[in-house]
Amino acid sequence: MVSGQKAGSSGVAPRAASIDQRELDQFERLGADWWRADGPMAALHKFNPTRIRWLRDRMTEHFGKPEGEPIRVLANIRLLDIGCGGGLLSEPLARLGAQVTGIDPAPGNVDIARHHAESGGIAIDYRAVTAEDLAASGAEFDVVCAMEVIEHVVDPAAFIGVAAKLVRPGGLLFAATLNRTLKSFALAIVGAEYVLRWVEPGTHQWEKFIKPVELEDWLYDAGLDVTARTGVVYNPLRDTWSESRDMDVNYMLMAERPV
Repeated sequence: MVSGQKAGSSGVAPRAASIDQRELDQFERLGADWWRADGPMAALHKFNPTRIRWLRDRMTEHFGKPEGEPIRVLANIRLLDIGCGGGLLSEPLARLGAQVTGIDPAPGNVDIARHHAESGGIAIDYRAVTAEDLAASGAEFDVVCAMEVIEHVVDPAAFIGVAAKLVRPGGLLFAATLNRTLKSFALAIVGAEYVLRWVEPGTHQWEKFIKPVELEDWLYDAGLDVTARTGVVYNPLRDTWSESRDMDVNYMLMAERPV
């Protein structure tokens, strides 16, 4: 079960320079549809197993596996999920043993995430706060995840700087986003939004996609070293996602804060 109500969960979430209100409103309208596997987030549901495996494997390589924990391999890891939405990433990581804090500036998303976790008996600390406010409090985590969120903020470089402040020395930051290429325009905008209708048209803005070199520069400027990277590609014949050397569309990076 989840701990009691957190500050900001029943009122208006704080504003921050990284928040794009149009994007925020669009995701908050999803409501309970966050957890419909055949709903508006169906593509993310299909993508989820691949990113969870990659996160799990990188974390256990870095921190090691706790003895006697064959399933809860992320036990003792304090993890922050920035832009947690309805909790699609937070819950699986909590099931793997991580002590998860999920934050989102949209109170409606947090309410959905909290209710779903409570119904499954999963302990997650959900809060309707911004990354900026959490960083200002001096909070630090072993792992910070900013997955599929950077392309939705106003100032991605500043956002990465804030997220990096939340990583303790020796800790990790994971980021996943979309590359700004002609290929990503064809597949992620035209294909996914207007042809296949995986997500609502207008969900993504191609000009806000981020090239890996840009993201790596921001991470370096924030004091982090990129130590792993992978592309993620979709196989239409198998209807599955998998890791790939191809980073032209979807990709993920891992960065470490030196001790």
